[in-house]
Amino acid sequence: MSLDLKKKLFVVLFFISVGFTFAQIKLPQLISDNVILQRDTELKLWGWVSNGEVVTLQFQGKNFTAKANGDGKWEIKLPAQKAGGPYTMTFNASNKVEVKNILFGDVYLCSGQSNMELPMSRLSDTYSEEIKNANNSKIRQFEVPDEYEFTGERDDFSSGSWKEVNGTNILEFSGVAYFFAKAIFEKEAVPIGLINSALGGSPVSAWMDKESLKEFPQFYEEHLQWGNQTFLDSVVNSEQKAINNWYGDLDKKDTGLQEEWFKPDVDKTSWKEVEIPGCISAEDRNNSAGVAWFSKTVNISHLPESDTVKLHLGRLVDMDYAYVNGKQVGHTGYQYPPRKYKFDAKLLKKEENEIVVRLVNNGGPTGFIKDKPYHLIVDKDTLNISGTWQFKQAATMPNTPGQTFIRWKSGGLYNAMIAPITNFELKGVLWYQGESDTDDPDLYAETFPKMIKSWREHFNDPDLPFLFVQLPNFMEETTEPQESSWAKMREVQRNTNLNVPHTGMAVTIDLGEWNDIHPLNKRDVGNRLALEARKLIYKEDIVSSGPAPLDWKIKDGAVLINFDNLKSGWKFKNGKKPTGFTISEDGKTFYKAKAEILDDKTLKIYNNKIKNPGVVRYAWANNPGNANLYNQKDLPAVPFEIELTKEK
Repeated sequence: MSLDLKKKLFVVLFFISVGFTFAQIKLPQLISDNVILQRDTELKLWGWVSNGEVVTLQFQGKNFTAKANGDGKWEIKLPAQKAGGPYTMTFNASNKVEVKNILFGDVYLCSGQSNMELPMSRLSDTYSEEIKNANNSKIRQFEVPDEYEFTGERDDFSSGSWKEVNGTNILEFSGVAYFFAKAIFEKEAVPIGLINSALGGSPVSAWMDKESLKEFPQFYEEHLQWGNQTFLDSVVNSEQKAINNWYGDLDKKDTGLQEEWFKPDVDKTSWKEVEIPGCISAEDRNNSAGVAWFSKTVNISHLPESDTVKLHLGRLVDMDYAYVNGKQVGHTGYQYPPRKYKFDAKLLKKEENEIVVRLVNNGGPTGFIKDKPYHLIVDKDTLNISGTWQFKQAATMPNTPGQTFIRWKSGGLYNAMIAPITNFELKGVLWYQGESDTDDPDLYAETFPKMIKSWREHFNDPDLPFLFVQLPNFMEETTEPQESSWAKMREVQRNTNLNVPHTGMAVTIDLGEWNDIHPLNKRDVGNRLALEARKLIYKEDIVSSGPAPLDWKIKDGAVLINFDNLKSGWKFKNGKKPTGFTISEDGKTFYKAKAEILDDKTLKIYNNKIKNPGVVRYAWANNPGNANLYNQKDLPAVPFEIELTKEK
C-alpha cells in the first residue's frame, strides 16, 4: 500500500471514529472513575455528544441537563460540594455513562520538568518503607501523557486514569507531589488529587500558550515553525535516520561486541587500569565519542540465599550495558537515571565473579561519577565494587548527531498537556522547573511571571495559588565568591515570589546533590511546598520558610540586614557563626564578608576592605558550601542578592 493511500485511509477512519464517538456521550479523560473533584466551588462538567442532543446528569438524587452545541460539546454546572465521597455520577443521552468512586477534595496541578516528574519508582531504595506501607485511597494521581502539539490547543488527553495510593500505584506517583499530598492530607484530612503534567528537560517557553509567546518573538516564531507538520516530520525523520546510522556504525566498530568482551573467558591482561569511580582520560578515549569496556572481578564467599541480587552502578556517562558472568543484567539509555539492576541470583558462583560494563560515550568525558553507590548486594551483604577496574577503548566516533528535542519547543507542551485541564477546577499549582533555563535568567524573569499570569487567565482564576521550588544546590561545592547562573536564577525566582501575588516558594538550597541534577530527597521538597500551601492557601499562622531579608541600611561601611521568619531565633548549621556572605562596592568584584549577630533578627555584614558597599549576596554560588543560616524550624535562609542603591 502506498504512503499516500495509507494517509487517506487514516483520515477516513479518523472521521468515522469521531462521528461514532460523538454519537454517544464522551467524557474527557480527567472525568473518569476514581476522579477527585475540587470541593467548595461550582464545578464545570463537560464532554461531547451528537449535535443538539440533551445530556442529563444524575447526582445525589438531582438531575442536571445541558444541550450540545454545534460542535457537539456540552457543559453542566454542578453546585459546590463539601469534601467527601465516594459518589457515582450517571450521564444519560442516547447512551449511559457512569463515573464511579468520585471524591471531592483539593486538586493540585503538578508541572515543570524532571524533578517534578521523577516517580517514586526512582526513589524506591530511598523510601522503601514509605512505598511498602503506602495505602491511602484518598490521595490520587492522574498522570498526563507526555505529548506535544503545535497546531492548536487540544481539548482532551489521548489517555490517562486516576489511581489511588497503594503499594503498586505509588511507584508511578511524582515523588515531590506525593510527599506534598501526604503532608496536606495529614493536616486537612480531605482527599488530595494530583494532576501530574510534567516533562523532563522542558524549558518554561514550552509551557506557555500561543498568545503569551507573542511577547517573545524568538519563541513565537519557533512555535509557528513547528506548527508546520511537513517541516516537523522531515526533521524527525532525518534526525532519527542520522542517530540510527551513528549507533549502527558504533556497533560495527565496537571490537568488544565483535569479540564478545562481556564473556568471562576473554583475555583482559592487556587492558589498562582505572580507579572507579572516575573517568578515563581524554587521551585514552582519543578525545572523542565512542565506547569503552570496563571489567571488575568480585569474590563472594557464599552463594546467595535469596532469588535476586542487586547491582548498583551509581551514575554512568552516558549509556551502559551491564553484564555479570557473561549475561546482561541491565541497560540504561542516558546518564541520569541511577543504575539499580536486579538479576537472578543463579548467575553468581562461589569465589570469582566478573562484572563487565559496556559504556557508550556520546561526546565528552565518560566514566563512573564520584560520590555515588557502586555495590553488589548479596542477601544482607553489601560488597563495595569501587577501586581498581580494568578498561579498554573499543571504538572511537565523532560526537552523536545533534537532536532538536521537538517536545521542548515553545508552546508544544501547553497545547497538549495543560490546555485540556483548564476547565477543571484547581486548588493550586505546584511547579518545579528552571534548570533548563539557567542559561538566561534575565529572560526567565520575564517569561516565568508571564506564564503564571496566562495560566491564571486560562483557568479563569486570577488568584490561583502558584507554589514553586527554588533551584537547589548543584555542581562542585565552593566557598569562594563566584558568578553563577544558577544563583542568578534563584534570585529571579525569589523576586517572582516577592512581586507576583499569591505565590509561595520552597527553598531547597540544602537539598541538592553536587553530582546529580536529580537529587533524591523529594520528601523535604514536598514538605516545604506543603508549608507554603498551609500558609498561603489554608491560611495557617505558621513560619513556612527560612530567614529572608526584610529591610536593610548601611552604617559605618557595614550593612545591617533585618530578617523575617525568625520567630524562634537563629540556627547556624556546622558552626556558631553565620557564614556564606559576599560583599562588593561595584557589583563586579566580590569579597568574602563577615557576619555578626546584632539581635534576634539582625545581622551585620562587612569586610574591612569595603568602605562603600554596593551589593551584598548570600549563598551566591552553584553549590554554596558555607551557606549555614537557618531558623529554629530547620528551614534554610533564602539565597539572595541585595543591590543597596535600589529602593527596598
